[in-house]
Amino acid sequence: MRIGVLALQGAFIEHIQMLTSLGAECVEVRSIADLNGLDGLVLPGGESTAQGKLLRATGLWAPLREGILAGLPVFGTCAGLILLSATIANDDRRHLATMDIETERNAYGRQLGSFFTYADFAGERIPMSFIRAPYIRRVGQGVEVLSVVDGRIVAARQCNMLVTAFHPEITDSTAVHRYFLDMVKANKA
Repeated sequence: MRIGVLALQGAFIEHIQMLTSLGAECVEVRSIADLNGLDGLVLPGGESTAQGKLLRATGLWAPLREGILAGLPVFGTCAGLILLSATIANDDRRHLATMDIETERNAYGRQLGSFFTYADFAGERIPMSFIRAPYIRRVGQGVEVLSVVDGRIVAARQCNMLVTAFHPEITDSTAVHRYFLDMVKANKA
């Protein structure tokens, strides 16, 4: 499987290391040419506003959005979740806006509000690291909630789109990345 990881800003190296350890071939996506032949795409954590601006500046915004809407499996963590959100409660900006969720940016506060916990994700108890994390305030029809922490939705899936408010790439659990690779395999089949 050939997985692209958006490498414009944020924690892309950690995703590449995790996916490579699971046998995926990874490509750093920085230009339109890097999108050729991808089976899936990861939108990493980082700064959603910066990533949104860079997606437009590099010309990646339209082909990424079209690919996702056409069924390309995509996994967004933290800032990636915000990029995929149809609406952002505390921000007028819209980025890719492909997933029927409403998100709240920096929902747990600033850097000092970051925390670590264990919770269930799709039936498996895993470590979760939240760094200036968003959460999902509302899910639309057809969105499956995969994890809730303290009454807040922190992971969800809609068709070919998977999002987490936490950073699975910086823990020792491969559960979320395996889940995503299973989505990619199913899409290829």
